[in-house]
Amino acid sequence: MNAPAEPIVAASIQRLARLHAVQREAFAQERFPSLDARRDRLSRLLALVTENEDAVVAAIDADFGGRSAHETRLGELMVTASGIRDTLRHLAAWMRPRSVPTPVSLLPGRGEIVPQPIGVVGIISPWNYPFQLALVPVAGALAAGNRALLKPSELTPRTSDLLAELVGGRFAEDEFAVVTGDADVGRTFASTRFDHLFFTGSTLVGRHVARAAAENLVPVTLELGGKSPALFDDSADWRLVVPRLAVGKLFNAGQTCIAPDYAIVPAARRDAFVASLSAARARLYPTLAVNPDYTAIVSERHYKRLAALVADARRKGAVVIEVNPAAEKLDAARRKFAPTILVGVTDDMAVMQEEIFGPLLPVETYDSLDEAIARIDARPRPLAFYWFGRDAARRERVLRETIAGGVTINDTLLHFAHEDLPFGGIGDSGIGAYHGERSFALFSNEKAVFHQSRLSPARLLWPPYGRTFERVFAILRHL
Repeated sequence: MNAPAEPIVAASIQRLARLHAVQREAFAQERFPSLDARRDRLSRLLALVTENEDAVVAAIDADFGGRSAHETRLGELMVTASGIRDTLRHLAAWMRPRSVPTPVSLLPGRGEIVPQPIGVVGIISPWNYPFQLALVPVAGALAAGNRALLKPSELTPRTSDLLAELVGGRFAEDEFAVVTGDADVGRTFASTRFDHLFFTGSTLVGRHVARAAAENLVPVTLELGGKSPALFDDSADWRLVVPRLAVGKLFNAGQTCIAPDYAIVPAARRDAFVASLSAARARLYPTLAVNPDYTAIVSERHYKRLAALVADARRKGAVVIEVNPAAEKLDAARRKFAPTILVGVTDDMAVMQEEIFGPLLPVETYDSLDEAIARIDARPRPLAFYWFGRDAARRERVLRETIAGGVTINDTLLHFAHEDLPFGGIGDSGIGAYHGERSFALFSNEKAVFHQSRLSPARLLWPPYGRTFERVFAILRHL
């Protein structure tokens, strides 16, 4: 760390400690916010999203050095606003205590589950969707009646600063606040004694966050990533589904945690698949260099990382196919990376060991479904899985025998957009799920409450034990 940055980091860390204390005190004074209070906070969050579209688009575009405005509007603003509106519609029902069936042995008592706010929630958000992946968890935390502190990514500083400004203009510090800063601030944030810590990012950093939270026994949700496979059955309609794969892979130039990370296709159809994919990509992005629809890679470091993955694969025998329809010379300074297909990949290639997070698609082949399933299951469990085909029996077998956080059939990404589906990973791809009611439940303590009746027969089991106990116990043990 260079010397001029040290006072800034120290100030951010001091501000974090102060805000955490302020929010803890505010929660102590309002442990169960009313429905109206929660709706008010969510409505202000929704207004923040809907009334600042141009500023958000401009900030993210500047951070990426070229981010499609349409992708920002669709993948950041619309998704976030839709999630908040869904929460506002259902919040009253989610807040109600839920009755549960009571066993005969406990009648005439009754049981219920009472959702209770947990306190101060810490949220660490990533750079790839710096607006949506920051505010969607915040919406869940506020809906559940909590206070929220957000640490956005230092890799998208303009968006992070904009978030801090917009949030500061609509929320009191003791409701919801933003703490900006570098990795040192992030480490301190992860070590803070929150009541729940929510992290979205890489598996590597997620391990560090989990360790830091464990020191304080802070519950964590980890939304990570991994290598999400796209398995093509021989029954797939190539003309229908290959363009859908191309769209999902190249949205945000592949910088999406649930982007298809590699394709597995029948060996006999590999060449037809590659030709179809190349043609689909050329139709979607006929030019690249100054095409406003095609997003740049977020930083020079990530651009060089992608170039190194391609170089390593080529050196180890992969066939590299760049889809550059206009045969443009791409300036590395603009960080527009051509969509690239890698054929003949092997497990020793770095591109098959790391999450790609870019517009590279390795293509593997298989001769039998047994082989394809075994290969997928031998790898760390992915955040997403995609299956393409029309054979229902084979589809159901694949769904039963592969494990992933979420699945979309005959398309990509869309399970993420469904508010009533939980979104989250498993194993290396994450811990816990959110979206919709799952977000509300995630940030709530589902308190178990039993109401005993005035006429309770439980006294028949009290000491001193004797004949009455034995008779009642003989009945209860068989219920």
